[in-house]
Amino acid sequence: MAEQENFLSDLTGSFSSPCAENPTVAVMEAAYQHQGIPARYINCDVGKAQLEQAVAGAKAMGWRGFNCSIPNKQAIIEYIDELGTSAKVIGAVNCVIIRDGKLTGENTDGKGFVEALSEQIDIKGKTLALLGAGGAARAIAVESALAGAKEITIINRDKQKGQELVDLINDNTEAKATFTPWTPGLRIDPLPDILVNATSVGLDDADAIPDIETESLESSLFVADVIPNPPQTALLRKAADKGCRTLNGLNMLVNQGALNLTYWFDKEADKEPMRKVLQKLFTG
Repeated sequence: MAEQENFLSDLTGSFSSPCAENPTVAVMEAAYQHQGIPARYINCDVGKAQLEQAVAGAKAMGWRGFNCSIPNKQAIIEYIDELGTSAKVIGAVNCVIIRDGKLTGENTDGKGFVEALSEQIDIKGKTLALLGAGGAARAIAVESALAGAKEITIINRDKQKGQELVDLINDNTEAKATFTPWTPGLRIDPLPDILVNATSVGLDDADAIPDIETESLESSLFVADVIPNPPQTALLRKAADKGCRTLNGLNMLVNQGALNLTYWFDKEADKEPMRKVLQKLFTG
């Protein structure tokens, strides 16, 4: 007797608003199909006002988990049963795992970045300079500190926001954090081991570059950018011209997708299909 076919899919997705431009659905669906996982990923337009009902619905329908993006990364914590270490320190969640009705919140923003970075350079004992103090910078700073970074300099125009991130790192990790005001054409001196653009400068604009003095960049410096599109930002191109090793934001997104799959299905993800989808989306 032939084995009966199973038409029931495991459900995953994203709760954010707006959500129409979120490419994670393409990344995750490609991964599920490639690895033979009977699952679907659904982008759901959910704001703070609908979040409680959306979480209840996901639990009722037996979802494996979901991502959270703007404006829900902090608001979701109210409905979480347990937080991962970095999510607790960062104070934001972008990946929720549902097991037996229990919700666990993780933050993969920093994890995805540090994993991509660690494939090219050992972060332990290194000095970092971070441009920006927003959500991405916060996640990267905390995860880098937890991974063993020695010193982290936060460079930001808003002193209060920058100092808050410095205090967060100093109070919750063993890394030493300091604040540097971001003045026009800032010369970063002394140069760290790793420079990270954690701002939105360069997103969808191949010519935009953070307002820093780039002529002093040296080949010993490792330069990373969180911007996934275009993959080769103006900052990375300038750094490469100076002989620096570089890392683009596409790798961070790929690793975030891989972490989703592992958290939700307890399987190691094949990253190549995810990478191909993003490269096609961003470069055509």
